[in-house]
Amino acid sequence: MRTILKAENLKKVYRVGRVDVHALRGVSLEVQEGEFLAIMGPSGCGKSTMLHLLGGLLTPTEGRIIIDDEDLTAASDAKRTDIRRRKIGFVFQRFNLFPTLTAEGNLRLAERIHDDGGDDPERRREVLRLLRLEDKMHHKPTELSGGEQQRVALARAVVTHPAIVLADEPTGNLDTENSAIVLNMFQELNYRFNQTIIMITHNPEAAAMCRRIVQMRDGLIVEPPGGVQM
Repeated sequence: MRTILKAENLKKVYRVGRVDVHALRGVSLEVQEGEFLAIMGPSGCGKSTMLHLLGGLLTPTEGRIIIDDEDLTAASDAKRTDIRRRKIGFVFQRFNLFPTLTAEGNLRLAERIHDDGGDDPERRREVLRLLRLEDKMHHKPTELSGGEQQRVALARAVVTHPAIVLADEPTGNLDTENSAIVLNMFQELNYRFNQTIIMITHNPEAAAMCRRIVQMRDGLIVEPPGGVQM
């Protein structure tokens, strides 16, 4: 298997007034291509900071991140933005859909940003079918339920074939039924398309659907260092 992401000794320190807050204290992690990985831990342990660092949304105070053989931490701001655009799909608790665009329109915009004007209607339809949204293609976010909006957000994250999908509590605002639909779709994307997925979750049932679970506490990955294989 090929290592698609490598984080080495990541540290992140926030300055709050005169106090240094150590969100990450030296985290190292390797993720193989095609893994479905859960990162778990109590609130405030550094999970979301970790995910934002891996996605290039934050810059570490110390350490290095390699994504698909590209050094994210050594890159300029413009290069880091380009790596995010080409290699990473994000799914957050808040759906962040464009309210004036339909479900298909949100996917098409993602394609255009990713490929500088790319347009693949068949790929869009395939992803929407996979996520059981084929009858919602022309609906705007206000015409969709919360679960349907989250599935559109997931479709938008994967329609461009990113090397890695990063998901921050993607079921945190969903009921049991919609959570199951979203998690089943993550699992199907992973198995059918070998999609690499890193998911932050508090939910043990969600984590149980992943192939590996990494536990964090107090800004560190706790034993075992490689995580629990499922």
